[in-house]
Amino acid sequence: MRTVKEQEIAAMAPNANAAANARKISSGGGFVSLRRSEDDTFYMGECKGSGKNNYVVSADYIDEEHPVFRCTCPSRQFPCKHSLALLYEMAAGKEFALTKIPQDILDKREKKEAREAKKQSGEKKPATERSIKAAKAARTKKIKKQLEGLELLRQLTESLMKSGLASMGSMSLKTYRDLAKQLGDYYLPGPLVYLNRLILEMEACQKDQDPKHYEQAVEILKKLRALEKKAKAYLQDKLDNDSPDADDDELYEELGGIWKLEQLNGLGLKKEQARLVQLSFGVTFDAARKEYIDKGYWVDVDTGQIVHTCNYRPVKALKYVKEEDSCFGLLNIPLLTYYPGTADRRVRWESASYEDIPRAVYKEIMEQAYKDLPAAMKAVKNELKNTLSQEYCPVMISYEEIGMVKTMKEDRKKETETSEGKAGGDMLCALRDHSGNSIKLQSPEGMDDTVSIIPLLPERSLYKEGVLFGLAYYDPADRQMGIYPCSLITEDGILRLLY
Repeated sequence: MRTVKEQEIAAMAPNANAAANARKISSGGGFVSLRRSEDDTFYMGECKGSGKNNYVVSADYIDEEHPVFRCTCPSRQFPCKHSLALLYEMAAGKEFALTKIPQDILDKREKKEAREAKKQSGEKKPATERSIKAAKAARTKKIKKQLEGLELLRQLTESLMKSGLASMGSMSLKTYRDLAKQLGDYYLPGPLVYLNRLILEMEACQKDQDPKHYEQAVEILKKLRALEKKAKAYLQDKLDNDSPDADDDELYEELGGIWKLEQLNGLGLKKEQARLVQLSFGVTFDAARKEYIDKGYWVDVDTGQIVHTCNYRPVKALKYVKEEDSCFGLLNIPLLTYYPGTADRRVRWESASYEDIPRAVYKEIMEQAYKDLPAAMKAVKNELKNTLSQEYCPVMISYEEIGMVKTMKEDRKKETETSEGKAGGDMLCALRDHSGNSIKLQSPEGMDDTVSIIPLLPERSLYKEGVLFGLAYYDPADRQMGIYPCSLITEDGILRLLY
């Protein structure tokens, strides 16, 4: 009988509610019959539902990597909760009586095989010289339009840099919102997001007069200005060299380009037989994009490279976009596809198999971590110094000890020195490597507080001789580097501070 892991079911579910409802159906005895084919490629069952007749549910595994789920219920979710419940029945090891594969399923298999054969053997019609020229002309026209939009953006950023962000008064903000809409007409959704972030920060600044919003707005303006300059040179070079096609430059996506898997694979941005383990997972809301972002950080077991996955869920389409979830298994991926970039690269894949993480894998991961802080921070700083880089850089660091330490602020130093031998200061969480170097562990404002969990760890052994995965960043308040802790890795497993 086929083995199905609950982690696989969770990954297939369109959302958490569907998985939870499916589990209730399975545990509540919702199926009145369960059957499977002798060759183990077809499973089916009859499930009680709200209608007069039972729902007929099936799972066809003729294609191991892309199983087909069918159900007679009216749900528009795919797979529906009844299909997921059938998988939970399989995962629970329940008894499935042997049966012949229904003729309608065999007919559908034949049609699918015929389509696949036609797709594999049928050569595409060769592109005519006329169609090639037309496609190239369209891409060139788009680039020229983008350059027009970038010129408009240049005028805006120069104006703001001369007059100052304070000139974005309540009346002016409407003008900037109108300008932001125009950037969409120039095929510049990437710069549009930066401009929306700038507007949101200035709106917040006007409401609460908190200087942090102004400081954030200044940083966004810097990025917007840098993006405009780099993008202009990038696009102009494409025109000058008559090469309007997409390439592996990060600016292609920064300008709003959307990659297809076949494009990335065609550029050689791929790896066969990859093994990934998720280190942390979180969901954030990007107000500038008006999207929820499901972001997972993963480590390549063989190389130690940290990569991430992003699932964008626009507010307007939440019902139709599947929500991602945490993964606690070892993923074996036949073909892993990378997005352009250097550190913290985004990845995608079409299919993967799940298995429990062997204990030896944890040791492999730990061996890939940085052994000392100076080397780790040097790599981080090289990444963060890029104006267009993200604020946080993922890193794994081997530590001798983590814990709370007492620190003293300069403005309180004299007071504590005159006290009767009592040490003053604040408690700070820190990590110390095996060479005695240390760095603060801190939860930046607006992010889940993971530092407060550290003093509550269930086992004292976790405080010593392990590996910490976190997001390194520069804190302008005290002009020091810090790490946002996300998980602790030992030879026995991964303790997640951020799911």
